[in-house]
Amino acid sequence: MEKENRQYTRYPEIGRAFAPDLCALPAILDDISAFGCKIHYSFPIVVNLEEEYELKISPLHNENQNPLDLRCRPQWVQEIDGNTYIGFQILYSPDANKLNSFISKLQEMAENQKQSFF
Repeated sequence: MEKENRQYTRYPEIGRAFAPDLCALPAILDDISAFGCKIHYSFPIVVNLEEEYELKISPLHNENQNPLDLRCRPQWVQEIDGNTYIGFQILYSPDANKLNSFISKLQEMAENQKQSFF
């Protein structure tokens, strides 16, 4: 997929994303920022772009192991080679503070990784 231009940095992160109103099976988290995320399913699903969905995201680098409970609205959907990719806008969510702390940790990890290359 081509690189997207974004106002806020998206951090690559692996994890599971559960959206029970979308699909009974979990999706894979591809990246996340304080304002959006991208997930994908390894099979086709139908997504209503007018709906808001509850996403419970369990990222790999989340220290407390509790999923982030987020309210999201899909902004785009693409089906590529039988996989469904969904870009979500994160709305005000119950775990907004935990999300911001998690994004700060990802930002720190990215800066430390950059410094280790120089």
